[in-house]
Amino acid sequence: MNKKENIILDARIGNVIGHAAFDAVLENGHRFVAFFAGSDRREPADLLNGTEVQVDFSPYDMSKGRILLQNPGLKDES
Repeated sequence: MNKKENIILDARIGNVIGHAAFDAVLENGHRFVAFFAGSDRREPADLLNGTEVQVDFSPYDMSKGRILLQNPGLKDES
């Protein structure tokens, strides 16, 4: 069987929605829900408004994505 294909993109965190869910936006303006899944769940204080992250999307549903890693080296532009 073929390996499952996913899309990995850079995004910026917006507001905290829940314990492990965040409002996020891509560079092109697409808004979606970003979340930590499974054992990756962390406290919402780990991600602040404007934090850059990499997000994993399914090619079938671009309305939600799983946060892969945080990019602490990037600065907030706002």
